[in-house]
Amino acid sequence: MSNNNTKTLGEAPWLHVMISTCMGTGLIPGAPGTYAGFLGLVIWLLLWAVLPSHLTLLIVTILLLVCTTLAGIWTTNVMERYWGNDPRAVVIDEPLGTWMACLAVCYFDGPTWQVILLATVGFVFFRIIDITKPLGCRWVDNNIHGGWGCMADDLLAGFYAMLLTMAVRLCLSYI
Repeated sequence: MSNNNTKTLGEAPWLHVMISTCMGTGLIPGAPGTYAGFLGLVIWLLLWAVLPSHLTLLIVTILLLVCTTLAGIWTTNVMERYWGNDPRAVVIDEPLGTWMACLAVCYFDGPTWQVILLATVGFVFFRIIDITKPLGCRWVDNNIHGGWGCMADDLLAGFYAMLLTMAVRLCLSYI
């Protein structure tokens, strides 16, 4: 997390502000990372509801991961010039981690309530891991800087959340 939580945010290009803050979510006081991650969860659940197959959902989720990673690296590098290193309002990495965790649910055939539960569990696991930064996440956060660092620690946290969500999914299959 940023160490500049009280820093005044300077003027920045409008496009980068909108992308990096997830359409302004990062500017909401309180827990902007959690709000942005939750936005990612809602987007993923909407995609799950409207896409025609598990394969399509998997492909779209992977495309979201790739495109968001590339856009996040680019926009974070720009925003750090205006708002300093690792600005708290830059939350484009939070939906990324949530979508990584939701990969564990793409091919799940359970009832709707279980899909929603599993995706939510993935989101919660991701947020806990992202906040506590275990198993290399803190190292990535402290040692890889700029856009790559912003995105990489959340990808790693999302990966761990995906593994935990897969374990919960496995347990649900026995119920």
